[in-house]
Amino acid sequence: MGKTHGKGDDEPEVGDEVTWSSHGSTAEGKVEKKITDRREEAGRTVAASPEEPQYAVRSDKSGGKAVHKGSALRRRGRRKSS
Repeated sequence: MGKTHGKGDDEPEVGDEVTWSSHGSTAEGKVEKKITDRREEAGRTVAASPEEPQYAVRSDKSGGKAVHKGSALRRRGRRKSS
């Protein structure tokens, strides 16, 4: 779905497979939602905005949900389509 991006070229998108640091190790999962307003998400208040979005991710290992800034997430290598 080739989206053209502006200044946020490195921002993750919904559906991206990502990694992030979690309690001293690396967690892996998928971006479920881009958050651009202040709201309750994953058990806490998220102070996001359109200028500073945050991302709801779900861990592949635990199934737990977390919210992180885009700068804390790293895209994993893309999987090959079968």
